[in-house]
Amino acid sequence: MMQVDPEILEAIYTQKDENLLELSQKQPVLLIFLRHFGCTFCKQTMSDLSKVRAEIEGQGILPIIIHMAQEELATKRLSNFKLPDIGHVSDPDLSLYAYFGLKKGTFSQLYGLKVFVGGMKALAEGFSLPSISKEYGNISQMPGVFILEAGEIKLAFIHSFAAERADYLKIIAEYLALEEK
Repeated sequence: MMQVDPEILEAIYTQKDENLLELSQKQPVLLIFLRHFGCTFCKQTMSDLSKVRAEIEGQGILPIIIHMAQEELATKRLSNFKLPDIGHVSDPDLSLYAYFGLKKGTFSQLYGLKVFVGGMKALAEGFSLPSISKEYGNISQMPGVFILEAGEIKLAFIHSFAAERADYLKIIAEYLALEEK
C-alpha cells in the first residue's frame, strides 16, 4: 500500500527499546494512534484493545500504541486499562501522526452530532467525561490505525470523526484476506 522510509521506522523506539522497523520485519504490527489520554474515546480505544489483545496477538500481530504523552504517564494510563506491558511510542511533537497522514480534526469531526451521540454512548458504557491537560496531548488530533509489515503500510483505518470506533479484529481480518490474494 504505502512504503515507509526505513530510516524513519528504524529511529522510532518503543518504551521497550525496540524499533518499529525491526518489529515490523519480525511480524505484522498493528499501530494504534490515540487521541489525547484524557479523551473519552481514547479510553474506549484502550478498553476495546484490552478486550481483544490476546486474540490479536494470537493471530501473530503485535499491537503498538502511539500517543502524545510522556512515557511514564502513558504507562500509568495504559496500566489502568490492563495494558501495562503493551509496546508504546511517545510522540509529543506529533511528527509520527503527520508522517502517517493523521490530521487535526475539523469542528464537526471533533464536536459534531456523531461525536455527541458517540459521547453519550460512551458515558452510558461508564466511560468518564474528557479531561483536558497539555500533558495528555493535543485535543484536536485525530486517531488512526495502521498495519505495518516489513516497513510497509499494508492497511490503514483513518477515523472520520473522533467518536468512530475501530474494529481491530475486522481490520486484521481485512489485512489477512489481502495477504491471501
